[in-house]
Formats: sequence, C-alpha cells, structure tokens
Amino acid sequence: MGRESVIVSDPEILGGTPCFRGTRVPVETLLDYLEAGDTLDEFLDNFPSVSREAAIAALEEAKALLINRR
Repeated sequence: MGRESVIVSDPEILGGTPCFRGTRVPVETLLDYLEAGDTLDEFLDNFPSVSREAAIAALEEAKALLINRR
C-alpha cells in the first residue's frame, strides 16, 4: 500500500485546482516559485501552512510521474 498523496484536488477548494493537502495553496505555486529562481525556503516562508516535507513529497510525486512516462 502506498502513502497518501500530499496533493489533493477537491472541486470545493479553488475549483479543483491541485493543492497541498490541508491547505488552499496550489502546488503550481511551488513550481512557479522554483521556475522564477526562488528557493524552497522562500516558498515555505511565504506559505507557512505547507511543510517542508509536503513540498518535497509533491516534487517527488511530480518527478515519479515524469519518470514513469518514459
């Protein structure tokens, strides 16, 4: 049995936008920060409801999806 995803999509929260579990922070926001050259710490400072573990787990999930598509 796998672990529970840190990414959830609920139509009642931001219209189903994938967010970090237990927050209203879209996962895309983390990707936008990193794309802009900001650090993970800068993202976490601005979104304290997201734990470091959750952010890393979301990145690992995204990586796994990309690798499994090869």
